[in-house]
Amino acid sequence: MLKDILGTISARYLIAFLNLALIFVNVQVLGIEGVGTVGLIWASISISVPINSLFSGSTLVYFLNKYPAPLLYPIAFLWTFAGSAIGCGGLFLAGLLPEAYATDIYWLTVLYSLGVAHSRFLLGKDHIRGFNLTNVLQGGLLFFILLCFYYVFRIQEVRAYVWGLYLCNGIAFIVSLYLLLPYLRKREPSGGAKPGLFSVLKEMLVYGLWGSADNIAETCTIRLNYFLVERFIGLESVGLLDAGTKISESVWNISRSVAYIAYNRVAKTGDKAEQKLITLLLLRFTFVAVSVVMAAILLIPEWVYTTYLFDADFAGIRTLIAALSAGIVALGCHTILSHYFIGSGQVRYSALASGIGLVSLLTAAWLLIPLYGVNGSALSASIAYCAMLSFSLIGFIRQNPKRDSAA
Repeated sequence: MLKDILGTISARYLIAFLNLALIFVNVQVLGIEGVGTVGLIWASISISVPINSLFSGSTLVYFLNKYPAPLLYPIAFLWTFAGSAIGCGGLFLAGLLPEAYATDIYWLTVLYSLGVAHSRFLLGKDHIRGFNLTNVLQGGLLFFILLCFYYVFRIQEVRAYVWGLYLCNGIAFIVSLYLLLPYLRKREPSGGAKPGLFSVLKEMLVYGLWGSADNIAETCTIRLNYFLVERFIGLESVGLLDAGTKISESVWNISRSVAYIAYNRVAKTGDKAEQKLITLLLLRFTFVAVSVVMAAILLIPEWVYTTYLFDADFAGIRTLIAALSAGIVALGCHTILSHYFIGSGQVRYSALASGIGLVSLLTAAWLLIPLYGVNGSALSASIAYCAMLSFSLIGFIRQNPKRDSAA
């Protein structure tokens, strides 16, 4: 397990390094408003993707332990097109979808979701290298593609970023599909009753509804700030928020890497004591690791950002990161508990925690953004993340009384 965790963390930090480097390049090429537009495009994709987890994402990993991959793959594949339409349509009706890029956001949501589905298939089959490779291609390849667009072809506009997303997600889709083919072609042993399609759909729907609600609420809690800041303050502030958020969220590469492995292990065992032991071990590791890295980021002085990494337009970014810091650590820990609930079939606890986070964010943002601007949005996020952790901790303790503790 340690080898899988370290390999996944390494892959995630390679992606984080390339994404941070890309922020610096985007600032120089696109300017702070261009970075803001890019942030809104990615936020739109991020909010649209979770609807596809109804029959994909964590739902896939859970049901791959029960049913054959050739039965589940067509369901996940076809739903991606419908789910992406629902997600983008919802953003459009809410007036949040950047209209100039609406069509692109839909197709990018489809491509990205298919790559995510493939990576979850590979994770469910313990193909950790394939899982990590797909994530690296989706998240890290964009840096090199955009360097080519910006400096070789001299296409220095937001449209180049959109084309880059098409390329990196398209390549990730093709490579991950190639890795999946042996599992999709594998014939299941004969004998025994074969599961009916409608009974499988019903099971996935019941599980996936909670999972989708969880993913949608959590993603909105994390990304809705972009749209709130644009409405209350303006696009330049979105650029500042995007830069500060991505630097802070690089810490989550630890917690998310650990969570994927934790979820896979928890989902594969029905022993409650073992599930609890795995979760507590990885929760302690995550808290220490995330806190140390976040503390290191907080030690970086303001002038490093405004003089060397970005420019004077990004003044105040260190204060923004400080306002986010407590919440970043809290959500990192919540991620481990969330994956425990999902992996043990108690996804409703994770969904309720995400719902509490979203309500907390909207309430705090409504009060704090008009008063404190972009820093108010960061404080709102921290309040929401801490609320999510508090609820998930209470749920975990109630599910695992101390007298039954094995650790």
